[in-house]
Amino acid sequence: MWFQKTLSLQPKIRGMHLITHEVRKLLPELATYEMGLAHLFLLHTSAALTINENADPDVRGDLERHLDILVPENAPHYQHTLEGPDDLPAHVKSSLMGVSLTLPIRQGDLFMGTWQGLYLCEFRNDASGRQILVTLQGTA
Repeated sequence: MWFQKTLSLQPKIRGMHLITHEVRKLLPELATYEMGLAHLFLLHTSAALTINENADPDVRGDLERHLDILVPENAPHYQHTLEGPDDLPAHVKSSLMGVSLTLPIRQGDLFMGTWQGLYLCEFRNDASGRQILVTLQGTA
């Protein structure tokens, strides 16, 4: 059984955002799958998806600060600067983190470890809402 849907997330400020509950709410079709795979593909070039700690918000802040050190704004060697100082670093961070994830489906839900959560990594200061194309494959 295959299913595909585009999820529209609410706009978020720059940072790492735990979106596990938002994705589950926007994807009630998960409940019809006993076992399978959910592929999530972010339709943007200045944000990313990842899985990490879901309990301590310090992890999200530390991750964001570390990426800002790795890929700072206003570096003198940047050429793509017309859309603001956060734009080119957002593209680099998106490539480093990635825009797609594949998660197992088990008993009608995304299956992750106890301390794992799905993050939207928002790298722009004034981003609009983001979209994720979700493809479900599995058995009922």
